[in-house]
Amino acid sequence: MQIIRRYKWTWLLLLLALAMAGYLAATTLDFGKEKLPVIGPVQNFSLQNVDGKPVTLSDTEGKARLVYFFFTQCPDVCPITTFTLSQTQDLLMKSGRFGKDVAFISISFDPENDTPEAIRTFADRFHANYEGWYFLRGDQEAVRNLAADSFKFLIAGNNKDNFTHANLIGLVDRKNNLRALYDAGDTDHITPEFLAKAVTRLADDK
Repeated sequence: MQIIRRYKWTWLLLLLALAMAGYLAATTLDFGKEKLPVIGPVQNFSLQNVDGKPVTLSDTEGKARLVYFFFTQCPDVCPITTFTLSQTQDLLMKSGRFGKDVAFISISFDPENDTPEAIRTFADRFHANYEGWYFLRGDQEAVRNLAADSFKFLIAGNNKDNFTHANLIGLVDRKNNLRALYDAGDTDHITPEFLAKAVTRLADDK
């Protein structure tokens, strides 16, 4: 806790910078003219789903994906963003793309509290379709490293003192490359319609 307090402003500045980067990526994107740049590769992982079975990134290769890091006891942004993703899911199901060409991956970074049962209860609140939406958990250090190395943001804190984390949604292409980070708190721009369009366009990108 002392370490977190000591570096409080460093964390806040880092998160602000990342949020701004996500905002700029979202508001400057022109779907009709430019391809999104490749930010970097997403490392493969093996995590546990709500049925206790292993799921790897490779299991969803060939699909465009939206990736979100969360914890079920989050008091504010995680439920709101998960609701936005659930609305995006509904739009993609109507178009026939969800589960077929597009997948969602929500990864918990609080394995002590987020048991498979707790995660399933959380996911069911948002009518998650498990055919295309993977709710995963795993070793906390491994998940933090995945967030930092592949998605360019840090998760601070612990399950006793709460967590500090960027509220970003990663857009990953069919070849496991990170193509954009969206600030989910920017609800004026990061709408279900925006996300459905972004991930569908990436699914169609040859």
